[in-house]
Amino acid sequence: MNRTFAALADPTRRRILEHLAGGDRCVTDLAKPYRMSLPAVSKHLRVLEKAGLVRRQRDGRLHRLKLEARPMQQAQAWIEEYRKFWDQSFNRLDEYLKKLQTQENQ
Repeated sequence: MNRTFAALADPTRRRILEHLAGGDRCVTDLAKPYRMSLPAVSKHLRVLEKAGLVRRQRDGRLHRLKLEARPMQQAQAWIEEYRKFWDQSFNRLDEYLKKLQTQENQ
């Protein structure tokens, strides 16, 4: 999961994943929107591959990339557990503050 969050920390990599959400793409198509060299884009793609967020398929010289959702689903599940914790904590705080207000108004 550390690699997932590290990969998602970079805005360029998040945009690449957004492009891949629309379907498989070749490396050159993914590189077009960016003002960086093809090797620089390839470095971003390697980070995404190591995190398991992207899978590369080679067909001769053509490299197609596919989005892999499982690592993001695992990250979402982890975040969801903490969201539940904080929701419960804020609900308890809200109840406590309402109790204090009731006591002050009496």
